[in-house]
Amino acid sequence: MAKYVLNDAAVRKARQLIKARQYVLDSDWGSVQPRAEAENAFLDRHSWDEYAQWHLGLTDGAADETKARYAFVFGDFRRLHRTGLIACVYRASEWRHKDVEMAAHDLLQELDAASG
Repeated sequence: MAKYVLNDAAVRKARQLIKARQYVLDSDWGSVQPRAEAENAFLDRHSWDEYAQWHLGLTDGAADETKARYAFVFGDFRRLHRTGLIACVYRASEWRHKDVEMAAHDLLQELDAASG
């Protein structure tokens, strides 16, 4: 099983999006989560550092500037999705990646408080 390190830059990005009200509260995450084509299009216009900010987990041992390095995406590269955070909590909990699970949970609580 892969191991992940919490991506602090992604936590900061998520908090910025929440503060700026750049989020979607109700979406079908299975339909809106970024697919390979969307990831490639984003990378054509943005840096790997910007790409990384959308992923709460960094795969331990994977090379930087490869998609394998980044895990637990929480938004669509424009807005944070509440359902994306829920998916991160669930997946991280399922595979016992406690740091990612707790960060996603905390962000979910912050989003819910901010959105009323």
